[in-house]
Amino acid sequence: MHDTAEQLTAFALNCSLRQSDSDSPSSTDKMIGDLMSALNAHGVTGEVERVLDHNVKPGVLSNMGEGDDWPTLRERLLAADIFILGTPIWLGHPSSVARRVLERLDAFLSETDDRGRMPAAGKVALVAVVGNEDGAHTCHANCFQALNDVGFTIPANAGVYWVGEAMQGTNYIDLDSVPDGVQSALANAASNAAHLARLLKRQDYPGVPQG
Repeated sequence: MHDTAEQLTAFALNCSLRQSDSDSPSSTDKMIGDLMSALNAHGVTGEVERVLDHNVKPGVLSNMGEGDDWPTLRERLLAADIFILGTPIWLGHPSSVARRVLERLDAFLSETDDRGRMPAAGKVALVAVVGNEDGAHTCHANCFQALNDVGFTIPANAGVYWVGEAMQGTNYIDLDSVPDGVQSALANAASNAAHLARLLKRQDYPGVPQG
């Protein structure tokens, strides 16, 4: 049972190569939605934004100047207890949109407080991956390494994914039902993330005095 007196929030970024007004549905959206549903069972409420619906400029600063929508997304990300990065696989790697998000998060490295903690200290991260080719584990490895570098905490079994048969046209969103293995992975990731986020919300990392 989750502690209903201590609500948690999640914020997800869908790094699809399509905007939300595209005629094509997003398997990444469905994977994120299924993960959000699993988190709901643990008292976690969440929001999802598709990155390409916003003007996220290239760069490694938290604000790249006029017209940059990243500062608003960054604020919402940091207001949540759990961050979900959702990405399709392209050419065996995370999408270029996901890589841009990680590049923007690089700014956290130089935004430490007086105890050396980055803005993501105490925040939990999950990564959701979908595709029709090999590469899910590579995507997880790349994304988790970057997220850990910029201060996020990675719970056990934090990577969820579905990979269809190579060179075929079935996408995650086309499945009649979610496979048992994926359901189990979603449930475990949600449970572990909610548990860890609650622990960190009660007692964040102490950091180390600087100077």
